[in-house]
Amino acid sequence: MSGTDKANNKIEDLGGKAKEAVGKLTGDKGTENEGKGDQAKSDLKGAGEKVKDAFKK
Repeated sequence: MSGTDKANNKIEDLGGKAKEAVGKLTGDKGTENEGKGDQAKSDLKGAGEKVKDAFKK
C-alpha cells in the first residue's frame, strides 16, 4: 500500500468519524449513518490494498 493510499484512507476514516459525531450531536441519523458508511468504505479499501500487497511479494 502506498503512503498516499494509506493517508487517503485515514483521512476518509477520520472524516467518517467526524460525520458520525456530528450526526449524534444533532440527532441527524442520516449524517451519523453516512459517517459510519465512510468508515466502513475506508476499512474495505485498506483491506483491499493489503491483499494486493500480499500478492506483490
